[in-house]
Amino acid sequence: MELLQLQYFQVVARLEHMTEAARSLHVTQSSLSKTIQRLEEDLGVPLFDRRGRSLRLNTFGRTFLMRVNKALFELEQGRQEICDLSSPDRGSVELAVNTAGTLPAILKKFRGTQPFVHFHVQMLKVEEMHALLERGEVDFCLSSPPIRGDEIECQVMLLDSILVAVPITHPLCDKRSTTIAELKDETFVGLKRGYPTRDITDRICKSEGFVPKHVYEGDEPARLRALVEAEIGIAFVLESSTWGFREGKMKCIQIEQHDFVREIGLSWHKSRYLSKAAMAFRQIATDYFNS
Repeated sequence: MELLQLQYFQVVARLEHMTEAARSLHVTQSSLSKTIQRLEEDLGVPLFDRRGRSLRLNTFGRTFLMRVNKALFELEQGRQEICDLSSPDRGSVELAVNTAGTLPAILKKFRGTQPFVHFHVQMLKVEEMHALLERGEVDFCLSSPPIRGDEIECQVMLLDSILVAVPITHPLCDKRSTTIAELKDETFVGLKRGYPTRDITDRICKSEGFVPKHVYEGDEPARLRALVEAEIGIAFVLESSTWGFREGKMKCIQIEQHDFVREIGLSWHKSRYLSKAAMAFRQIATDYFNS
């Protein structure tokens, strides 16, 4: 049994598609098929149920995959630890995020204190980040909602209140706070479904018996201010996005009754080896959110 066979098996098991796995591994499909076949011959059992071109992990495959994941995880931790010992001022940090608003300031500070450390950032959905964490393929996930699990450590970095932004001509502009019920008949501009803020506000509004009427749904939070100022609609916005904000043609109002808060958390695998560079990143992120 060879290490390469285990690495190839892990990818095929995850994708359950030989062509996609070969493309991901940058090898030919015939070479990959032969490698998996040799592994099955070594084990004496098939690891997949094959129906034409489709593959499905069988009971043998699922059982073996759990052991392979643990073995490859430990080998990767060993590699990272050796790299850290041999080059303590260098190394790399792997990040996955779904909330990038705070990231530039954190990375700027990190690069200033760790100039020789390479970092790589992926913008992913929470489900994708969770899978990477469980496989030990990233050092940290910075996400909202925070990722939690039996093997995952989570540090809540920020409780970010959600406010409602209205144009200064709006009747609510004279109020310091409002209720969800008062927003029932309003027209909204906002982010698309799938964004944390949108999912939170949709869920709470639904609990109040209505679905917000959106006339605009986008993926650029910065654009919402211009739309509110143009009186196209009102918007749910994060308090952190208003830091340094000067009221002009728009006002942000507190929401009563509900805990309108978005949690941002930093998560990591409990068993993953954290290099000095990774621990430095965690400290810089913590200091940023505590400042």
